[in-house]
Amino acid sequence: MREEYIKEAQEIITDPNTLINVVSRRSKQLKHGNKPLVESLEKLEPEDVALREIIEGKISYQEWGESEDE
Repeated sequence: MREEYIKEAQEIITDPNTLINVVSRRSKQLKHGNKPLVESLEKLEPEDVALREIIEGKISYQEWGESEDE
């Protein structure tokens, strides 16, 4: 994973464990054929694509026990 992407994503998802979980789940989806939500001129690894999606606000997450109304 690219260090600059990690740093940018940490500004959005500040908890390291949550960031790891979100990136892990999304990269698995990408590896199983889901289409990336961001465009890139270069070939990125699934983990880097997931980080770019977080940075660009293309994916969101919900903490366990939170409702969508909160």
